[in-house]
Amino acid sequence: MATPDNEHIVTSYEDELTSLTRAISEMGGMVEVAITNATQALVRVDHELAKQTAQADKRVDDMQRLIDEQAVSMIARRQPMAGDLRHIVSAIHVANDLERIGDIAKNLARRTLHIDSQRVSKQLYNGVRHMSDLSLQQVKRALDAFTARDAKIAIDVCRRDDEVDSLYVSLFREFLTYMMEDPRNITDCTHLLFCAKNLERAGDHATNIAEAAYYLETGGNLYNDVESGKVSLG
Repeated sequence: MATPDNEHIVTSYEDELTSLTRAISEMGGMVEVAITNATQALVRVDHELAKQTAQADKRVDDMQRLIDEQAVSMIARRQPMAGDLRHIVSAIHVANDLERIGDIAKNLARRTLHIDSQRVSKQLYNGVRHMSDLSLQQVKRALDAFTARDAKIAIDVCRRDDEVDSLYVSLFREFLTYMMEDPRNITDCTHLLFCAKNLERAGDHATNIAEAAYYLETGGNLYNDVESGKVSLG
């Protein structure tokens, strides 16, 4: 039978795990806002919003350090095992991927500062916006999978990564065509092409978060389970 002191310790430990998950959710929200603002700045060629977005990245970096410190402290003090250890280790990995997505938002914002006007077709800007929407949806669903410990959502996120990749390939071809048709578009199209590539990388980080969510729930490696036939991404 647990003593009152032991019950207090268990409750406190659970509170720490809940706090860690809450911090991941908060950081995820910050990153989602950063990607949204960076995309809006790019599409509108809004230099002021781009500067604000780039400067806001420091908050994302600070949040990652806070999560890392909290996680390391819990491992040192609590010596977690099994599921609890997976929870803490997964949180560290997710925070790292979120920090990388925050860097992508900052890179988008910085490239916007090198674009003077919407010289190229609005259709190409809309293509980048669509790329951003798709990547951001992947990030949101991956975070949902982690928070809810839902392996099915995690699998679906990884399955849909091909859509992000295919859209990037399509945009790549469009940008090349546009540059060949009018060399004056080369500079702006190059910046937009790098932005599209960055957003494709954001989608890759979303799959990393989904893999962490799958590991958190099952204890297994998603792609190892795919190779063994236990899970299908088809």
